[in-house]
Amino acid sequence: MLPVCLITGASSGIGAALAREFASHGHSLVLTARREAELNALAEEIATKGYARPRVIAADLGDPEGIEKLAAAMQAAGLEPAILVNSAGGGLLGDAALLDRAQQLATIDLNNRALTDLTLRFLDSVTRHKGGILNVASIAGFMPGPGMAVYHASKAFVVSLTEALHEELKAEGVKVCALCPGPVPTEFNDRASVPHDYFPAALSRPAEEVARAGYAGFMAGHRIVVPGKPNRIATLLPRLLPRGLVLGFLGWRWWKARRRG
Repeated sequence: MLPVCLITGASSGIGAALAREFASHGHSLVLTARREAELNALAEEIATKGYARPRVIAADLGDPEGIEKLAAAMQAAGLEPAILVNSAGGGLLGDAALLDRAQQLATIDLNNRALTDLTLRFLDSVTRHKGGILNVASIAGFMPGPGMAVYHASKAFVVSLTEALHEELKAEGVKVCALCPGPVPTEFNDRASVPHDYFPAALSRPAEEVARAGYAGFMAGHRIVVPGKPNRIATLLPRLLPRGLVLGFLGWRWWKARRRG
């Protein structure tokens, strides 16, 4: 079996930026997401830069059958992950009581169940190759999120799982890292119905910068990578201040946003 770097959610945003970053460092890639045309366009772009053309496997990872399809296609092609990059994810802005229940459960399916399934499914090959797992989380994982309650909770799961696996697997020579960016101007904001000025501008970082920081921190064996000093400060505040105070401030911000829009 040929060892590769498998990147999920690679059709756009942080996932696509991570694909470009890993390719530029000579990794053999397998890209997966739902949108095959976008994946092929990215694979062609990477190839035209002189890097190995990534293999493309279109799959809906929010559906258990999609994960089975991905695993079967890799097996048939004689490929196995030495590095797994879990970048597929989604979220919704709004009061949990008012948002569609099925869509909120789909957020958990993609952000948590699929990520955990892929991690456990490919852990043996990652360990044998002494590779690693890079999970794209968020600074949202460090604090409760009125207005994006399920999304914040799902990213807290990713942070916790990543830190635990980092500790469990470090003796095996396996890197496990959570990339925790702040707001990134990508298609995610449009899909989540997030206004362009909803997040503080000081926290925003382009996807390319996030990918560079994520790759560097992952390869260095870091447990957590938070790109940008303002974002690193944001992750510390919930640990230094009373949790009720942090929750009250975030709830006030959401209340203001609802009144404005």
